Amino acid sequence: MALDRPNDLSAFWMPFTANRQFKKAPRMLVAAKDMHYTSADGRQVLDGTAGLWCCNAGHCRPKITEAIQRQAGLLDYAPAFQMGHPLAFELASSLRDMAPDGFDHVFFTNSGSESVDTALKIALAYHQARGQGNRTRLVGREKGYHGVNFGGISVGGITNNKRLFPSLPGVSHLPATHLKENAFSRGQPEHGMHLADELERQAAIYGGETIAACIVEPVSGSAGVILPPKGYLERLRAICDKHGILLIFDEVITGFGRMGAAFATDRFGVTPDLITCAKGLTSGVIPMGAVLATGKIHDAFMEGPEHIIEFFHGYTYSATPIACAAGLATLEVYREEGLFERAHELEGYWEDAVHSLKDCPNVIDVRNMGLIGAIELEPIPGEPVKRGFSAFLKAFEKNIMIRTTGDTIAMSPPLIIEKAHIDQLAETLREVLHEID
Repeated sequence: MALDRPNDLSAFWMPFTANRQFKKAPRMLVAAKDMHYTSADGRQVLDGTAGLWCCNAGHCRPKITEAIQRQAGLLDYAPAFQMGHPLAFELASSLRDMAPDGFDHVFFTNSGSESVDTALKIALAYHQARGQGNRTRLVGREKGYHGVNFGGISVGGITNNKRLFPSLPGVSHLPATHLKENAFSRGQPEHGMHLADELERQAAIYGGETIAACIVEPVSGSAGVILPPKGYLERLRAICDKHGILLIFDEVITGFGRMGAAFATDRFGVTPDLITCAKGLTSGVIPMGAVLATGKIHDAFMEGPEHIIEFFHGYTYSATPIACAAGLATLEVYREEGLFERAHELEGYWEDAVHSLKDCPNVIDVRNMGLIGAIELEPIPGEPVKRGFSAFLKAFEKNIMIRTTGDTIAMSPPLIIEKAHIDQLAETLREVLHEID
């Protein structure tokens, strides 16, 4: 059943949406192909955000669509508890081969939020298995986004995601790496490596032997594309090694080519102990996530009687056959079309296009790396978010899809983007920024 226009908008309580505003003037998408959405009124809208940072291979790619269709008619569902099906093991092996060296094991989830909570539980259980059950503290970062489950909002640092809900005890945060002196940096900024030293300070306050894990996004996406200063991630890794703290990279956004490499771990040359991923794993087609673990982490659980469950955690829909089929096909598309390499090759052109908007009205910063970019706008006094939302609405009217987080425009297009599409995004955004108040 296909609907271009629903009869009633009241039943659906929309996530992360101003519901009343939307339902007065709905923005409906009814189809998608490659780089474009089709709106309900028949317009072709250029996707500058890969959906929600997830459709890295583009939309409705035949190999992925056909894989889902075949699998739905062969094996629709299989339990993952005490049972298996071949595709789960095939996808795990393919992910292991794509992952940085040493990440030999994969625990499947259904989203980035679930991946984060799974990684936090793995970290706590790992220390328990090694006789260090005193390691219960978790460290996140201000402005960090790690999904919306209770573990994720606890280590996360976006205020509006946290203010209504209690956080887990024993959680502290590092300062954000968003510094004014780094404005208009191209790629990694120069200033801010010292901010990693806050982890050393917290180890001194609480005792390094009480901290289980530190989780950060290599590049903060939902906070507005905040990049790690040069040397920052290396410094975090060194402090974690010194105190026996596990380092977790949340690569839900940066994984699968967004940074011009399979993972940001590869791009920055810094290796964590656990990697969370989702989004690009299936190019956003079917919900799926994963936690990549090193052999050291995995093997710590493989003790005791063989018939006893080693890790009491999992989901009804972990590694469902249809999601695995989508994941395998997606990874094939990335490899066959060289999309990670393509992202790397286009990075310079993308960077120039994004920074060409530096002189537009109200622009106070431009940031970029890989195929990700942000244009930060000066907030309207007393009305934060309004200018950014106005840009979002105007852009949609002009047939481009952008994302705004606060007063920052964030872009992360599918990796199949052409230079002409990049030009269209930049030229249309220039018009938008000159037309909004």
